[in-house]
Amino acid sequence: MSASIPGDYVIRSIRADEWPAVKELRLRALRDPVADLAFLDTYEDAAARPDSFWQERAAGGAEGASGAQQIVAEGPGGLWLGTLTVLMEEAGSTDWAGFPVERRQGHVVGVFVRPEWRGSGLTKALFAAGLDWAWANGAERMRLIVHPDNERAQGAYRKAGFAPSGRTVPLVGGTGDYELEYVLER
Repeated sequence: MSASIPGDYVIRSIRADEWPAVKELRLRALRDPVADLAFLDTYEDAAARPDSFWQERAAGGAEGASGAQQIVAEGPGGLWLGTLTVLMEEAGSTDWAGFPVERRQGHVVGVFVRPEWRGSGLTKALFAAGLDWAWANGAERMRLIVHPDNERAQGAYRKAGFAPSGRTVPLVGGTGDYELEYVLER
């Protein structure tokens, strides 16, 4: 089947027992040529994690979870073609970078689409499902963080309706590196 035919996949939330597929797709994502810009993780660190880590990760983002949802595009033969995760952030809390969260919001992380499926509309479909889940769970706004040199991702996020907020987020470790916040208001 051609990867460019829309509808060759099903968009859905993961199940907790699918942790091996969660691990496989994450390790594949961490081997992407721009993984160092896209993910705050390395292949080596992720590959060394025990199965219990992947089991907990899958359970935390599985169908029915209220604080997070991992969405996948499942293609022919059950192959996972892409993914994104939405983490809910509560008003009055502090986010991972130390910024106050002013409104209940969804934070999109872990976006990855297999190279052969890029440009097929799959990324748009993943975002639509993630946004639907977040809005249905009370999100008042959506956001994501992207490296300023990751132009491919920035283009995809703009196509999904996100726009730069003007806020920069320093990366962990005090290296002076930063990322850009993109937002989508409801």
